Amino acid sequence: MAGTYARTAELAVVGGGPAGYMAAIRAGQLGKKVLLLERSELGGECLNRGCIPSKALIHAAQLYHAVRTEGPEVGVQAPGATFDLAATLRWKEAVVQKERQGVGTLLKAAGVTVLPGEARFTGPRTLDVRSPDGGHERVDFAAALIAAGAVHVQLPGFETDGQSVLNAWEILSMPTLPRSMLVLGGGVSGCELGEFLARVGVKVTIVELMPQILPGLDADLARELTGALGRLGVDVRTGARASSLERGPQGLAMTVESPAGKERLEAERLFVTVGKRPATAELGLADAGVEVDPKSGFVRVDAQMRTNVPHIYAAGDVVRPPMLAHKSYREGIVAAEAVCGLPTRFDFRVVPSVVFTDPELASVGLTAADAERAGHRPREARFPFAALGRAHASHATAGWLKIVGDDATGLLLGVHAAGASVGEFAAEAGLAIEMGATVRDLQLTIHPHPTFSEALQEAAALWLGEPMHVARRPGPAGGR
Repeated sequence: MAGTYARTAELAVVGGGPAGYMAAIRAGQLGKKVLLLERSELGGECLNRGCIPSKALIHAAQLYHAVRTEGPEVGVQAPGATFDLAATLRWKEAVVQKERQGVGTLLKAAGVTVLPGEARFTGPRTLDVRSPDGGHERVDFAAALIAAGAVHVQLPGFETDGQSVLNAWEILSMPTLPRSMLVLGGGVSGCELGEFLARVGVKVTIVELMPQILPGLDADLARELTGALGRLGVDVRTGARASSLERGPQGLAMTVESPAGKERLEAERLFVTVGKRPATAELGLADAGVEVDPKSGFVRVDAQMRTNVPHIYAAGDVVRPPMLAHKSYREGIVAAEAVCGLPTRFDFRVVPSVVFTDPELASVGLTAADAERAGHRPREARFPFAALGRAHASHATAGWLKIVGDDATGLLLGVHAAGASVGEFAAEAGLAIEMGATVRDLQLTIHPHPTFSEALQEAAALWLGEPMHVARRPGPAGGR
Protein backbone atom coordinates (compact mmCIF):
# COMPACT_ATOMS: atom_id res chain seq x y z
CA MET A 1 0.00 0.00 0.00
CA ALA A 2 1.09 3.54 -0.64
CA GLY A 3 1.78 5.94 2.19
CA THR A 4 4.46 7.78 4.11
CA TYR A 5 6.30 6.29 7.08
CA ALA A 6 9.46 7.10 9.03
CA ARG A 7 12.25 5.14 10.65
CA THR A 8 15.71 5.80 12.07
CA ALA A 9 19.13 4.24 11.60
CA GLU A 10 22.57 4.73 13.02
CA LEU A 11 23.92 3.92 9.55
CA ALA A 12 21.88 4.08 6.36
CA VAL A 13 23.57 2.33 3.44
CA VAL A 14 22.36 3.33 -0.03
CA GLY A 15 23.03 0.39 -2.31
CA GLY A 16 23.37 -3.35 -1.68
CA GLY A 17 26.24 -4.11 -4.05
CA PRO A 18 29.77 -5.15 -3.03
CA ALA A 19 30.64 -1.91 -1.20
CA GLY A 20 27.22 -1.54 0.40
CA TYR A 21 26.59 -5.02 1.69
CA MET A 22 30.15 -5.43 2.97
CA ALA A 23 29.86 -2.12 4.82
CA ALA A 24 26.50 -3.11 6.26
CA ILE A 25 27.78 -6.47 7.48
CA ARG A 26 30.89 -4.95 9.06
CA ALA A 27 28.97 -2.14 10.77
CA GLY A 28 26.43 -4.68 12.03
CA GLN A 29 29.24 -6.80 13.45
CA LEU A 30 30.48 -3.72 15.27
CA GLY A 31 27.11 -3.15 16.89
CA LYS A 32 25.57 -0.43 14.74
CA LYS A 33 21.86 -0.32 13.88
CA VAL A 34 22.14 -0.59 10.09
CA LEU A 35 19.51 -0.03 7.44
CA LEU A 36 20.42 -1.19 3.93
CA LEU A 37 18.44 0.39 1.07
CA GLU A 38 18.45 -1.45 -2.25
CA ARG A 39 16.21 -0.68 -5.23
CA SER A 40 16.87 -3.94 -7.08
CA GLU A 41 18.63 -7.15 -5.97
CA LEU A 42 21.10 -7.68 -3.17
CA GLY A 43 24.62 -8.12 -4.51
CA GLY A 44 24.43 -5.30 -7.05
CA GLU A 45 25.67 -5.52 -10.59
CA CYS A 46 28.60 -7.81 -9.77
CA LEU A 47 26.52 -10.63 -8.40
CA ASN A 48 23.40 -10.25 -10.52
CA ARG A 49 24.46 -8.80 -13.88
CA GLY A 50 28.25 -8.84 -13.97
CA CYS A 51 31.04 -10.82 -12.33
CA ILE A 52 29.19 -13.96 -11.26
CA PRO A 53 26.77 -14.59 -14.16
CA SER A 54 29.40 -13.72 -16.78
CA LYS A 55 31.89 -16.16 -15.25
CA ALA A 56 29.22 -18.85 -15.19
CA LEU A 57 28.58 -18.41 -18.92
CA ILE A 58 32.30 -18.19 -19.65
CA HIS A 59 32.90 -21.44 -17.75
CA ALA A 60 30.19 -23.24 -19.71
CA ALA A 61 31.56 -21.98 -23.04
CA GLN A 62 35.13 -22.90 -22.17
CA LEU A 63 34.04 -26.37 -21.12
CA TYR A 64 32.13 -26.86 -24.36
CA HIS A 65 35.03 -25.59 -26.44
CA ALA A 66 37.61 -27.67 -24.56
CA VAL A 67 35.66 -30.90 -25.03
CA ARG A 68 35.48 -30.30 -28.76
CA THR A 69 39.01 -29.03 -29.37
CA GLU A 70 41.30 -30.39 -26.64
CA GLY A 71 39.32 -33.49 -25.77
CA PRO A 72 40.48 -35.77 -28.57
CA GLU A 73 44.17 -35.01 -27.91
CA VAL A 74 43.91 -36.03 -24.24
CA GLY A 75 41.64 -39.00 -24.84
CA VAL A 76 38.23 -37.47 -24.19
CA GLN A 77 35.82 -38.32 -27.01
CA ALA A 78 32.54 -36.40 -27.18
CA PRO A 79 31.63 -36.16 -30.87
CA GLY A 80 28.00 -35.23 -30.16
CA ALA A 81 28.70 -32.37 -27.77
CA THR A 82 26.26 -29.49 -28.10
CA PHE A 83 25.78 -26.15 -26.37
CA ASP A 84 22.29 -25.74 -24.89
CA LEU A 85 21.91 -22.01 -24.19
CA ALA A 86 18.61 -22.39 -22.35
CA ALA A 87 20.07 -24.96 -19.96
CA THR A 88 23.17 -22.84 -19.42
CA LEU A 89 21.02 -19.80 -18.60
CA ARG A 90 19.02 -21.82 -16.08
CA TRP A 91 22.24 -22.95 -14.42
CA LYS A 92 23.59 -19.41 -14.43
CA GLU A 93 20.42 -18.10 -12.78
CA ALA A 94 20.60 -20.83 -10.14
CA VAL A 95 24.16 -19.79 -9.31
CA VAL A 96 23.15 -16.14 -9.04
CA GLN A 97 20.10 -16.90 -6.90
CA LYS A 98 22.13 -19.01 -4.50
CA GLU A 99 24.75 -16.27 -4.13
CA ARG A 100 22.07 -13.60 -3.65
CA GLN A 101 20.39 -15.65 -0.94
CA GLY A 102 23.77 -16.04 0.70
CA VAL A 103 24.22 -12.27 0.89
CA GLY A 104 20.77 -11.94 2.47
CA THR A 105 21.64 -14.57 5.07
CA LEU A 106 24.90 -12.81 5.96
CA LEU A 107 23.13 -9.46 6.34
CA LYS A 108 20.51 -11.00 8.59
CA ALA A 109 23.19 -12.67 10.72
CA ALA A 110 24.84 -9.27 11.19
CA GLY A 111 21.57 -7.73 12.34
CA VAL A 112 21.13 -5.57 9.22
CA THR A 113 17.63 -4.51 8.19
CA VAL A 114 17.10 -4.54 4.42
CA LEU A 115 14.54 -2.11 3.01
CA PRO A 116 13.67 -2.48 -0.70
CA GLY A 117 13.28 0.81 -2.48
CA GLU A 118 14.91 3.68 -4.31
CA ALA A 119 16.63 6.14 -1.97
CA ARG A 120 17.21 9.85 -2.43
CA PHE A 121 18.74 12.32 0.00
CA THR A 122 16.38 15.09 1.07
CA GLY A 123 18.82 16.71 3.48
CA PRO A 124 22.09 16.06 5.31
CA ARG A 125 20.33 13.76 7.80
CA THR A 126 17.36 12.41 5.88
CA LEU A 127 16.51 10.10 2.99
CA ASP A 128 13.32 9.50 1.11
CA VAL A 129 12.80 5.88 0.08
CA ARG A 130 10.26 5.03 -2.58
CA SER A 131 9.16 1.45 -2.11
CA PRO A 132 8.21 -0.91 -4.98
CA ASP A 133 4.49 -0.41 -4.17
CA GLY A 134 4.78 3.36 -4.58
CA GLY A 135 4.81 4.23 -0.91
CA HIS A 136 7.43 6.46 0.70
CA GLU A 137 9.42 6.19 3.88
CA ARG A 138 11.54 8.84 5.51
CA VAL A 139 14.80 7.63 6.99
CA ASP A 140 16.55 9.72 9.64
CA PHE A 141 20.17 8.67 10.00
CA ALA A 142 23.17 9.47 12.16
CA ALA A 143 25.53 8.40 9.36
CA ALA A 144 25.07 7.34 5.75
CA LEU A 145 27.08 5.48 3.14
CA ILE A 146 26.63 6.15 -0.58
CA ALA A 147 27.25 2.88 -2.42
CA ALA A 148 24.93 3.17 -5.41
CA GLY A 149 27.34 1.68 -7.95
CA ALA A 150 27.52 2.61 -11.62
CA VAL A 151 25.46 2.51 -14.80
CA HIS A 152 26.40 1.87 -18.42
CA VAL A 153 27.42 4.82 -20.54
CA GLN A 154 25.05 5.45 -23.47
CA LEU A 155 26.89 6.47 -26.62
CA PRO A 156 24.90 8.94 -28.77
CA GLY A 157 23.76 7.22 -31.93
CA PHE A 158 24.46 3.79 -30.44
CA GLU A 159 21.85 3.71 -27.66
CA THR A 160 20.89 0.25 -26.48
CA ASP A 161 17.34 -0.95 -27.07
CA GLY A 162 17.40 -4.41 -25.48
CA GLN A 163 16.72 -6.06 -28.84
CA SER A 164 19.34 -5.51 -31.52
CA VAL A 165 21.66 -3.20 -29.56
CA LEU A 166 22.55 -4.65 -26.16
CA ASN A 167 24.53 -3.79 -23.05
CA ALA A 168 26.40 -6.27 -20.88
CA TRP A 169 23.40 -6.94 -18.63
CA GLU A 170 21.30 -7.90 -21.64
CA ILE A 171 23.99 -10.09 -23.20
CA LEU A 172 23.94 -12.27 -20.08
CA SER A 173 20.25 -13.09 -20.55
CA MET A 174 19.88 -13.40 -24.34
CA PRO A 175 17.35 -16.19 -24.97
CA THR A 176 18.86 -16.97 -28.37
CA LEU A 177 22.28 -16.65 -29.95
CA PRO A 178 22.72 -14.49 -33.04
CA ARG A 179 24.77 -15.69 -35.98
CA SER A 180 26.97 -12.58 -35.73
CA MET A 181 27.74 -9.89 -33.16
CA LEU A 182 29.59 -6.59 -33.33
CA VAL A 183 31.22 -5.56 -30.06
CA LEU A 184 31.80 -1.84 -29.64
CA GLY A 185 34.47 -1.56 -26.96
CA GLY A 186 37.46 -3.81 -26.41
CA GLY A 187 37.67 -3.49 -22.63
CA VAL A 188 37.28 -6.32 -20.13
CA SER A 189 33.56 -6.85 -20.71
CA GLY A 190 33.89 -6.71 -24.49
CA CYS A 191 36.74 -9.22 -24.54
CA GLU A 192 35.28 -11.63 -21.99
CA LEU A 193 31.77 -11.75 -23.44
CA GLY A 194 33.00 -11.48 -27.02
CA GLU A 195 35.12 -14.57 -26.45
CA PHE A 196 32.20 -16.35 -24.78
CA LEU A 197 30.06 -15.74 -27.87
CA ALA A 198 32.81 -16.86 -30.23
CA ARG A 199 33.29 -20.11 -28.33
CA VAL A 200 29.63 -21.04 -28.81
CA GLY A 201 29.60 -20.35 -32.53
CA VAL A 202 28.82 -16.64 -32.96
CA LYS A 203 30.86 -14.66 -35.48
CA VAL A 204 32.33 -11.82 -33.44
CA THR A 205 34.01 -8.55 -34.43
CA ILE A 206 35.47 -6.32 -31.70
CA VAL A 207 35.95 -2.61 -32.46
CA GLU A 208 38.18 -0.63 -30.09
CA LEU A 209 39.04 3.06 -30.35
CA MET A 210 42.41 2.80 -28.61
CA PRO A 211 45.55 1.29 -30.18
CA GLN A 212 45.12 -1.94 -28.19
CA ILE A 213 42.30 -3.91 -26.65
CA LEU A 214 42.20 -3.75 -22.85
CA PRO A 215 43.47 -0.15 -22.77
CA GLY A 216 45.64 0.55 -19.75
CA LEU A 217 46.68 -3.08 -19.29
CA ASP A 218 50.22 -4.27 -19.95
CA ALA A 219 50.76 -4.18 -23.73
CA ASP A 220 52.14 -7.74 -23.80
CA LEU A 221 48.94 -9.03 -22.20
CA ALA A 222 46.83 -7.19 -24.79
CA ARG A 223 48.90 -8.67 -27.62
CA GLU A 224 48.60 -12.16 -26.15
CA LEU A 225 44.83 -11.94 -26.00
CA THR A 226 44.57 -10.36 -29.45
CA GLY A 227 46.38 -13.38 -30.87
CA ALA A 228 44.21 -15.83 -28.95
CA LEU A 229 41.03 -14.11 -30.11
CA GLY A 230 42.27 -14.21 -33.68
CA ARG A 231 42.90 -17.95 -33.46
CA LEU A 232 39.35 -18.32 -32.20
CA GLY A 233 38.05 -16.50 -35.27
CA VAL A 234 37.33 -13.15 -33.60
CA ASP A 235 38.04 -10.13 -35.82
CA VAL A 236 39.74 -7.50 -33.64
CA ARG A 237 39.84 -3.92 -34.97
CA THR A 238 41.90 -1.49 -32.88
CA GLY A 239 42.45 2.21 -33.51
CA ALA A 240 38.98 2.26 -35.03
CA ARG A 241 36.17 4.72 -34.29
CA ALA A 242 32.54 3.83 -34.82
CA SER A 243 30.97 6.84 -36.54
CA SER A 244 27.40 5.75 -37.32
CA LEU A 245 24.92 2.91 -36.95
CA GLU A 246 22.09 1.81 -39.21
CA ARG A 247 19.38 -0.39 -37.73
CA GLY A 248 17.22 -2.55 -39.96
CA PRO A 249 14.85 -5.51 -39.66
CA GLN A 250 17.55 -7.95 -40.77
CA GLY A 251 20.38 -6.60 -38.65
CA LEU A 252 22.78 -3.71 -38.21
CA ALA A 253 25.44 -1.90 -40.18
CA MET A 254 28.09 0.10 -38.35
CA THR A 255 30.45 2.48 -40.10
CA VAL A 256 33.97 2.37 -38.68
CA GLU A 257 36.76 4.83 -39.39
CA SER A 258 40.44 3.99 -38.99
CA PRO A 259 43.74 5.11 -40.55
CA ALA A 260 42.94 2.65 -43.34
CA GLY A 261 39.73 4.52 -44.16
CA LYS A 262 36.00 3.95 -43.69
CA GLU A 263 34.46 0.51 -43.51
CA ARG A 264 30.92 -0.81 -43.15
CA LEU A 265 30.58 -3.73 -40.73
CA GLU A 266 27.37 -5.77 -40.64
CA ALA A 267 25.97 -8.13 -38.02
CA GLU A 268 22.70 -9.29 -36.51
CA ARG A 269 23.30 -7.53 -33.20
CA LEU A 270 25.57 -5.00 -31.54
CA PHE A 271 26.99 -5.20 -28.02
CA VAL A 272 27.90 -1.72 -26.73
CA THR A 273 30.37 -1.71 -23.85
CA VAL A 274 32.16 1.63 -23.75
CA GLY A 275 32.37 2.10 -20.01
CA LYS A 276 30.33 3.01 -16.97
CA ARG A 277 29.67 6.15 -14.99
CA PRO A 278 28.93 6.53 -11.27
CA ALA A 279 25.22 6.35 -10.43
CA THR A 280 25.16 9.62 -8.52
CA ALA A 281 22.94 11.87 -10.64
CA GLU A 282 19.61 10.79 -9.12
CA LEU A 283 20.63 10.52 -5.47
CA GLY A 284 19.89 14.08 -4.38
CA LEU A 285 23.46 14.58 -3.21
CA ALA A 286 23.21 18.35 -3.59
CA ASP A 287 20.38 18.36 -1.03
CA ALA A 288 22.69 16.55 1.37
CA GLY A 289 25.54 18.97 0.68
CA VAL A 290 27.79 16.22 -0.73
CA GLU A 291 30.36 17.39 -3.27
CA VAL A 292 30.61 15.56 -6.58
CA ASP A 293 33.22 16.03 -9.28
CA PRO A 294 31.28 18.00 -11.92
CA LYS A 295 33.03 16.31 -14.82
CA SER A 296 33.19 12.65 -13.78
CA GLY A 297 30.32 12.42 -11.33
CA PHE A 298 32.52 10.70 -8.75
CA VAL A 299 31.98 11.52 -5.08
CA ARG A 300 35.04 13.01 -3.42
CA VAL A 301 36.24 11.12 -0.34
CA ASP A 302 39.22 11.04 2.02
CA ALA A 303 41.24 8.01 3.11
CA GLN A 304 38.41 6.94 5.45
CA MET A 305 35.85 7.17 2.64
CA ARG A 306 34.36 10.30 4.24
CA THR A 307 32.81 12.94 1.98
CA ASN A 308 32.94 16.67 2.63
CA VAL A 309 29.92 16.11 4.91
CA PRO A 310 31.61 14.44 7.90
CA HIS A 311 28.86 11.92 8.71
CA ILE A 312 28.26 10.87 5.08
CA TYR A 313 30.60 8.36 3.47
CA ALA A 314 30.91 6.88 -0.02
CA ALA A 315 32.48 3.69 -1.39
CA GLY A 316 32.70 1.55 -4.50
CA ASP A 317 32.07 2.60 -8.07
CA VAL A 318 30.69 6.00 -7.02
CA VAL A 319 34.06 7.23 -5.75
CA ARG A 320 36.78 6.35 -8.29
CA PRO A 321 38.11 3.77 -10.70
CA PRO A 322 38.92 0.98 -11.05
CA MET A 323 35.32 -0.20 -10.92
CA LEU A 324 36.14 -3.59 -9.45
CA ALA A 325 34.23 -5.54 -6.82
CA HIS A 326 37.29 -6.39 -4.74
CA LYS A 327 38.25 -2.73 -4.49
CA SER A 328 34.67 -1.95 -3.49
CA TYR A 329 34.72 -4.65 -0.82
CA ARG A 330 37.67 -3.03 0.91
CA GLU A 331 36.31 0.49 0.60
CA GLY A 332 33.01 -0.59 2.15
CA ILE A 333 34.76 -2.19 5.10
CA VAL A 334 36.93 0.89 5.65
CA ALA A 335 33.86 3.14 5.57
CA ALA A 336 32.01 0.97 8.10
CA GLU A 337 34.98 0.89 10.45
CA ALA A 338 35.40 4.67 10.16
CA VAL A 339 31.72 5.16 11.01
CA CYS A 340 32.33 3.07 14.12
CA GLY A 341 35.37 5.12 15.12
CA LEU A 342 38.05 2.56 14.40
CA PRO A 343 41.54 3.68 13.21
CA THR A 344 41.18 2.58 9.59
CA ARG A 345 41.98 3.92 6.15
CA PHE A 346 41.92 2.86 2.51
CA ASP A 347 45.64 2.67 1.78
CA PHE A 348 46.98 0.42 -0.96
CA ARG A 349 49.79 0.10 -3.47
CA VAL A 350 48.08 -2.23 -5.90
CA VAL A 351 44.62 -3.40 -6.91
CA PRO A 352 44.95 -6.71 -8.78
CA SER A 353 43.14 -6.98 -12.10
CA VAL A 354 42.04 -10.24 -13.73
CA VAL A 355 40.49 -10.73 -17.17
CA PHE A 356 38.63 -14.05 -17.42
CA THR A 357 39.41 -14.90 -21.00
CA ASP A 358 41.47 -17.78 -22.36
CA PRO A 359 44.27 -17.19 -21.73
CA GLU A 360 43.33 -15.72 -18.38
CA LEU A 361 45.12 -12.45 -17.76
CA ALA A 362 46.35 -11.03 -14.45
CA SER A 363 47.99 -7.67 -13.83
CA VAL A 364 49.32 -6.56 -10.45
CA GLY A 365 51.34 -3.40 -9.88
CA LEU A 366 53.35 -1.36 -12.35
CA THR A 367 54.16 -2.08 -15.95
CA ALA A 368 57.70 -1.28 -17.07
CA ALA A 369 56.46 1.93 -18.70
CA ASP A 370 54.59 2.95 -15.52
CA ALA A 371 57.65 2.18 -13.42
CA GLU A 372 59.92 4.28 -15.60
CA ARG A 373 57.54 7.22 -15.39
CA ALA A 374 57.56 6.81 -11.60
CA GLY A 375 61.34 7.18 -11.51
CA HIS A 376 62.36 3.53 -11.21
CA ARG A 377 64.90 1.64 -13.30
CA PRO A 378 62.64 -1.21 -14.41
CA ARG A 379 63.82 -4.49 -15.84
CA GLU A 380 61.61 -7.37 -16.94
CA ALA A 381 61.95 -11.15 -17.03
CA ARG A 382 59.38 -13.42 -18.64
CA PHE A 383 59.00 -17.11 -17.81
CA PRO A 384 57.09 -19.36 -20.24
CA PHE A 385 54.44 -21.79 -19.07
CA ALA A 386 55.93 -24.24 -21.56
CA ALA A 387 58.63 -24.84 -18.92
CA LEU A 388 56.07 -25.77 -16.22
CA GLY A 389 55.25 -29.41 -15.57
CA ARG A 390 51.73 -28.54 -14.43
CA ALA A 391 51.09 -26.66 -17.66
CA HIS A 392 52.01 -29.70 -19.74
CA ALA A 393 49.89 -32.01 -17.57
CA SER A 394 46.94 -29.63 -17.91
CA HIS A 395 47.30 -29.11 -21.68
CA ALA A 396 47.86 -25.40 -20.99
CA THR A 397 51.36 -24.50 -22.07
CA ALA A 398 50.37 -21.32 -23.94
CA GLY A 399 51.13 -18.77 -21.28
CA TRP A 400 53.79 -16.83 -19.44
CA LEU A 401 54.47 -14.70 -16.37
CA LYS A 402 56.46 -11.50 -16.36
CA ILE A 403 58.23 -9.90 -13.40
CA VAL A 404 58.93 -6.15 -13.31
CA GLY A 405 61.64 -5.25 -10.81
CA ASP A 406 63.73 -2.21 -9.99
CA ASP A 407 67.22 -2.85 -11.31
CA ALA A 408 68.77 -0.53 -8.72
CA THR A 409 67.12 -1.91 -5.58
CA GLY A 410 65.70 -5.30 -6.55
CA LEU A 411 62.25 -4.13 -5.40
CA LEU A 412 59.33 -6.03 -6.91
CA LEU A 413 57.22 -3.53 -8.85
CA GLY A 414 54.79 -5.57 -10.92
CA VAL A 415 53.65 -9.02 -12.01
CA HIS A 416 51.76 -9.59 -15.27
CA ALA A 417 50.68 -13.00 -16.52
CA ALA A 418 48.73 -14.68 -19.30
CA GLY A 419 47.75 -18.31 -18.94
CA ALA A 420 45.71 -20.86 -17.08
CA SER A 421 44.73 -19.98 -13.49
CA VAL A 422 46.88 -16.84 -13.28
CA GLY A 423 44.09 -15.00 -11.48
CA GLU A 424 44.35 -17.49 -8.63
CA PHE A 425 47.83 -16.36 -7.62
CA ALA A 426 47.48 -12.67 -8.40
CA ALA A 427 46.84 -12.06 -4.70
CA GLU A 428 50.26 -13.49 -3.82
CA ALA A 429 51.86 -10.96 -6.12
CA GLY A 430 49.72 -8.25 -4.57
CA LEU A 431 50.73 -9.23 -1.05
CA ALA A 432 54.40 -9.23 -2.03
CA ILE A 433 54.22 -5.75 -3.52
CA GLU A 434 52.15 -4.40 -0.60
CA MET A 435 54.78 -5.66 1.87
CA GLY A 436 57.68 -4.18 -0.08
CA ALA A 437 59.14 -7.52 -1.15
CA THR A 438 62.15 -7.76 -3.40
CA VAL A 439 62.34 -10.08 -6.38
CA ARG A 440 64.74 -12.15 -4.27
CA ASP A 441 62.04 -12.56 -1.60
CA LEU A 442 59.72 -14.01 -4.21
CA GLN A 443 62.43 -16.33 -5.50
CA LEU A 444 63.20 -17.58 -1.97
CA THR A 445 59.54 -18.42 -1.24
CA ILE A 446 58.95 -22.13 -1.70
CA HIS A 447 56.06 -22.73 -4.09
CA PRO A 448 54.18 -26.04 -4.25
CA HIS A 449 54.91 -28.38 -7.15
CA PRO A 450 53.34 -28.99 -9.59
CA THR A 451 51.34 -25.75 -9.75
CA PHE A 452 50.98 -22.80 -12.08
CA SER A 453 52.05 -20.55 -9.21
CA GLU A 454 55.60 -21.85 -9.60
CA ALA A 455 55.84 -19.41 -12.49
CA LEU A 456 56.20 -16.61 -9.91
CA GLN A 457 59.26 -18.21 -8.35
CA GLU A 458 60.71 -19.21 -11.69
CA ALA A 459 60.27 -15.73 -13.20
CA ALA A 460 61.93 -14.23 -10.13
CA ALA A 461 64.88 -16.60 -10.53
CA LEU A 462 65.12 -15.68 -14.20
CA TRP A 463 65.07 -11.95 -13.33
CA LEU A 464 67.95 -12.59 -10.91
CA GLY A 465 69.94 -14.42 -13.58
CA GLU A 466 69.54 -17.76 -11.81
CA PRO A 467 66.97 -19.65 -13.90
CA MET A 468 66.30 -23.28 -12.96
CA HIS A 469 63.86 -24.56 -15.56
CA VAL A 470 64.89 -22.56 -18.61
CA ALA A 471 68.38 -22.34 -20.01
CA ARG A 472 70.49 -19.46 -18.76
CA ARG A 473 71.53 -17.10 -21.51
CA PRO A 474 75.13 -15.98 -21.74
CA GLY A 475 75.86 -12.66 -20.04
CA PRO A 476 76.07 -11.14 -16.59
CA ALA A 477 73.73 -12.30 -13.84
CA GLY A 478 70.75 -10.09 -13.12
CA GLY A 479 69.56 -8.15 -10.03
CA ARG A 480 69.76 -8.74 -6.36
